[in-house]
Amino acid sequence: MVNTLKEICRDLASQLAERGVRFAVLSPGSRNAPLIIALERHPQIRTKVVIDERSAAFMALGYAAVSGEPVAIVCTSGSALLNYAPAVAEAFYRKVPLVVISADRPMEWIDQDDSQTIRQYEALSNFVKGSYNLTDMDLPDLKWYANRQINDALTVALTGRTAPVHINIQLSEPLGKCAETGDESFRTISVVKPQAVLPTAEARCLGSRLASPRKIMIVAGFNAPSPVLNRALRRLAALPNFIILSETLSNIHGNEFISRIDTTLSAMTADEKRWLAPDVVITFGGALVSRMVKSFLREIKPSEHWHVGLSHTTVDCFRALTSRIELPADIFFPQLASAMQPHTSASDYADKWRIIRDRAISTHQAFVAKSPWCDLKAFDTFMPMMPRRTNLQLSNGTPVRYAQLSGDHGLHRCDCNRGVSGIDGCTATAIGASLAYTAGPTVFVSGDMSAQYDLGSLAIADIPHRFKMIVMCNSGGGIFRFVNSTSELPELEKNFAAATTVRLPLKNIAEAFGFAFYSADSEHSLRKIFPEFIGQSDAPAILAIDTPADTDAEVLKNYFNRSEILKNINHV
Repeated sequence: MVNTLKEICRDLASQLAERGVRFAVLSPGSRNAPLIIALERHPQIRTKVVIDERSAAFMALGYAAVSGEPVAIVCTSGSALLNYAPAVAEAFYRKVPLVVISADRPMEWIDQDDSQTIRQYEALSNFVKGSYNLTDMDLPDLKWYANRQINDALTVALTGRTAPVHINIQLSEPLGKCAETGDESFRTISVVKPQAVLPTAEARCLGSRLASPRKIMIVAGFNAPSPVLNRALRRLAALPNFIILSETLSNIHGNEFISRIDTTLSAMTADEKRWLAPDVVITFGGALVSRMVKSFLREIKPSEHWHVGLSHTTVDCFRALTSRIELPADIFFPQLASAMQPHTSASDYADKWRIIRDRAISTHQAFVAKSPWCDLKAFDTFMPMMPRRTNLQLSNGTPVRYAQLSGDHGLHRCDCNRGVSGIDGCTATAIGASLAYTAGPTVFVSGDMSAQYDLGSLAIADIPHRFKMIVMCNSGGGIFRFVNSTSELPELEKNFAAATTVRLPLKNIAEAFGFAFYSADSEHSLRKIFPEFIGQSDAPAILAIDTPADTDAEVLKNYFNRSEILKNINHV
């Protein structure tokens, strides 16, 4: 086979394939030419070229998160690597195994005013599990060292708490030369992973500490879908002293769960919050969207807080952590559910939570029905209209929060970049997710400000026709009109909400990038156009939903005091 003369690049491509990397996102350059050649010519690796390194890395993140497979990203030397940083940081906190590969100049040329030379080694050290610096020098000891380091890097990325690693390779001239390499094999160091289990005796001991009448609350953060985990949590939710709070991003489904945390908490009185404070809180998954539940649990200070999952540090978000359970959630909870003993003490803890949940949903429905056209009403309109097989992707800002208020619609999965919670790169992430998910549409819901960050990703070649993008056109900065820190500032519109600058010509953008375009500016027009939008099969599609910015913010603020507002309306 004709391949690059750089043996280290051929070795790396071989090791990536051996460790399950089937997809690599390449950004073109001259210094990384040998890497591109090796990956492009490997029969087990599919490649995709994305010119903008920031979009490339976010797209790889979305693909890896949805596919469950590690993804390699490859860039040239210089500032190209720094463009990876936002996505790599997000991947680190989402526990997504990206393999970051950067081509570099030989070390003697760093800081010598030569083209595209910066200090690349450890440039991403705060956001990766390991940084590796290799050379292509043709010496036996250095070849052995490079092979060992490549093996180590991939083992580190894919075992324990999965996360990105960075492999920096110093490549010298000539870069583009190829020759017949023949059949060759490179050493792969296998890893035996012991099965993670919770010993039966330990499970029973933990179960006895959770028996009624103790009040137990499980809080689910962002998490990949897992039928095994879902079944185990439903078993626990059937116990009278267990309540499970889930978010849209938790990807667990069941009427037993409290899937509208903020809707429910905002409908509770101070006395109800005191009565329903848990004795033990068990958390799993990533960071929570809901500020209300974080404030609630910090204020009531449960006597015990257990966190379940493989962690890189002690995460004490509620200032009450008492136990770290270093097991994946889909292993721990099934074993815990099996170990729970029949209850001999009555409890109405779960029933009380569900009564308040049902009351809160009723006030939600009444409030939305009486509200003018706004973002909240738009979400309540289109969320139930999505096919169950939808892969929903949300941008940060208000879209992820509105989806929380809309509740659980049993969609295939839902994701958002909540590791760092940045609004950059959300579009590219969703496009990557659509490449990995082929069983239905990928629907990405973005604010217009978030969409502005990442317009270049719409130029990525061969975006699947099943990719659908909804843009909430509310003159930008909806989150800034809502949060207390900015909503009352005189600089709001000019410096935060950017109402005078966010006027995206979405119809022109759609036409330029080959997207079908749809628009709606009322509940009636949205209901009418949505089925056509979601069913579009000839091209990817953009739906612009226009809502009034000031009304959006006012409605959202009033929402959290809706019980009192509805009471006053009914008295008029």
